[in-house]
Amino acid sequence: MTARIAATSAETEGDRLPPVRFALEPHTWKEIAHLLANLPMALFGFVYVVTVVSVGSGLAITVIGLPVLALGLMGARLLGRFERARARALLGVRVDEPSPLPRGDSRGAHGQKLGFLGRLMLAVKDPVGWRTILYDLIRLPWGVFTFSVVLMSLFVLWPVLPFLARGLTNVDRVMVRGLLSPSDELERRIAELESDRGVVVDTAAADLRRIERDLHDGAQARLVNLAMGLGLAKEKLLEGQADDVVAAMVEEAHGEVKLALQELRDLARGIHPAVLTDRGLDAALSSVASRCTVPVKVTADLPARPAAAIEGIAYFTVSELLQNISKHSGARNASVEVWRTENRLLIQVWDDGRGGARLDGGTGMAGLADRLDAVDGLFVIDSPEGGPTTVTAELPWRERTEA
Repeated sequence: MTARIAATSAETEGDRLPPVRFALEPHTWKEIAHLLANLPMALFGFVYVVTVVSVGSGLAITVIGLPVLALGLMGARLLGRFERARARALLGVRVDEPSPLPRGDSRGAHGQKLGFLGRLMLAVKDPVGWRTILYDLIRLPWGVFTFSVVLMSLFVLWPVLPFLARGLTNVDRVMVRGLLSPSDELERRIAELESDRGVVVDTAAADLRRIERDLHDGAQARLVNLAMGLGLAKEKLLEGQADDVVAAMVEEAHGEVKLALQELRDLARGIHPAVLTDRGLDAALSSVASRCTVPVKVTADLPARPAAAIEGIAYFTVSELLQNISKHSGARNASVEVWRTENRLLIQVWDDGRGGARLDGGTGMAGLADRLDAVDGLFVIDSPEGGPTTVTAELPWRERTEA
């Protein structure tokens, strides 16, 4: 965020224009050149836009109507790029380039690959292309006006031409920023979604690696020992060894089975606990609170169960926070509150420990913040040194659909 603010400040400084003087200085000649070039560019853009819109609309009842209109809008994007470059070179206007249209390997909102028709409809509904068309439509009368005024002023009003050129190009700057710049909110949202998609993929991969490691180091190793122990017991029986030796080996194998089952239960609880599926968030949070080394009071005020994905994220968020309380807080008491406010699910975990919890503290807080951010959630820590610590998590409420 700091880098972005600094970059924005730098751009603002770069857009600051030198003061206007009576002498025709280099920046004034650039503005004059831009104003004189408005007419040919406006004529070309107007003819292009009228041709594209009329042909595309006229052929809309046929199969080729929409493809023609889509190609025309893609061409309008190129015109907009040229106009932004012209304004950048002659007027000093720095406008970011909008996001490109989805490529052929892009996917839709539900993960399906976009086909020809999907990409076609995205191109037809492209807001960048339509804003460029609007820009080219209104530029023709303005181009005629600026060309006429500047050409006449070169011979008649040249002493005040710098001031006149500055006033006219300021209107151009407003039009370029208003119609040819990307939507800040839309571009920010696109960047957030792309970042969140990467976070989700990384989190899923990390969870898979954790499950694989837990299976390999825990239950799988115990099952291998169990198989070896039972194999040895079988050999002893075939050799006619004493029953007490075989009984001891079977007893040891039985102990390994119980330990393996316990580790598999713990692993399953870490993936998705059965109590969460069967009884909901209230019972699941009470269960995880009972395993905390600090007394925890759980209060859940939910009129209904949220969607399974939201419920799972809420459970694992509280579970991770309670583990941190057990390991790092030194608290004597803790509480968990869960409630719904309009279309948001709110979670608040409090403890009276030593405080000092931070997102960069190495206690998994950053991972929780990333996981919540990936689903449009919020994660706020209030933990002064000496305590107490209050962590507030907010998730979007989605209605539960039973399979």
